[in-house]
Amino acid sequence: MTAPPTKAPGWRIGRLAGAPVYIGRSWFLVAGVIIVLFGPVVQDALPDLAGWAYLVAGAFAVLLLVSVLVHEAAHALMGQACGYAVNRVVADFWGGHTAYDSRDSTAGRSALVAIVGPLANAALAGVGWLWLSQTESGTIGYLLAAGFTWANGFVAAFNLLPGLPLDGGFLVDSLVWKITGSRGAGMVVAGWSGRLVVVVIAWWLIGRPWLAGQQVSTTSVLWLVVLGGFLWFGASEAIKVGHARQRLEAVRVAQYLTPVSTVPADGPLTALPPPAGQLVLGTDQTGRPVGVLDPAALTTVPREAWPDTRVSAVLQHLPSAWVVAGTPADDMTDVVVALQTDHLPMVALQGPDGHVHGVVRAADL
Repeated sequence: MTAPPTKAPGWRIGRLAGAPVYIGRSWFLVAGVIIVLFGPVVQDALPDLAGWAYLVAGAFAVLLLVSVLVHEAAHALMGQACGYAVNRVVADFWGGHTAYDSRDSTAGRSALVAIVGPLANAALAGVGWLWLSQTESGTIGYLLAAGFTWANGFVAAFNLLPGLPLDGGFLVDSLVWKITGSRGAGMVVAGWSGRLVVVVIAWWLIGRPWLAGQQVSTTSVLWLVVLGGFLWFGASEAIKVGHARQRLEAVRVAQYLTPVSTVPADGPLTALPPPAGQLVLGTDQTGRPVGVLDPAALTTVPREAWPDTRVSAVLQHLPSAWVVAGTPADDMTDVVVALQTDHLPMVALQGPDGHVHGVVRAADL
């Protein structure tokens, strides 16, 4: 059983270490906003350009796209170095995101993947500073270099704010996870920290000028609604998922484990154990389960043909992700993540010694 194909998130422009890279459809809206807002700034700084200023603003939008892709590429490459399977890299309305399978993550790996994004932007800001120092003021190049430097410096600093869904929030998550041993606790703390970040932003944009008797600008309100809304939603989702993980961490796999029998998948049907009400799993030469016996398929094979028919012929074969490493004393997190991520009907639990402890069926949950 496999997940249905999903719609491409945008225009595919290439691959990065095997993972497809997309420009999301929503990014073109961002580019349009940048051109509309930055065009007049270019006209004021370089009045001789007239309408060509908007072309310069378009070039600035492309530079920002490059910055986003470098940021996400840093996440993707570090994720691959940590053993994650990277599914895609996308630049979109909210900047960008990198999708990868991190079910075997640790606090240290999560922190490494998080920190490299802002560091990549900081490095780009450094490149922009060198570009700026080598460019004559009052030119198109100087204006683009200044915008590129400021934008990357801001993105690096902003992303390090200590709250989810920002990269700094993942650092908080990793720290709490490392200290407590609970990823759920890390997400809850980092989520509440993210909400606090929104409150601080609201104070800075709205509260601070209001208390000083100044007029609150419409631009500040719009920034708070768009940026603050995005951050608050992401932080709230992190808190919700964190609480769910905490509940899973309190449940042992043994409570939902169904006993099984195992037989070599390349052996004859005569090797099957006598009917005992247990599920029967077929294993490969390494002892890893490859599927579960399908009783309906077994009834189609005449008894006289059993010695010459392999067990694999009557198995319901499942993808390799259906085998989860662990013991009955482990919590349910990895099991549930595998069931949901790969849309599996069941998962097999195999211990470090190769012993198959049993299966957990989605229907039982």
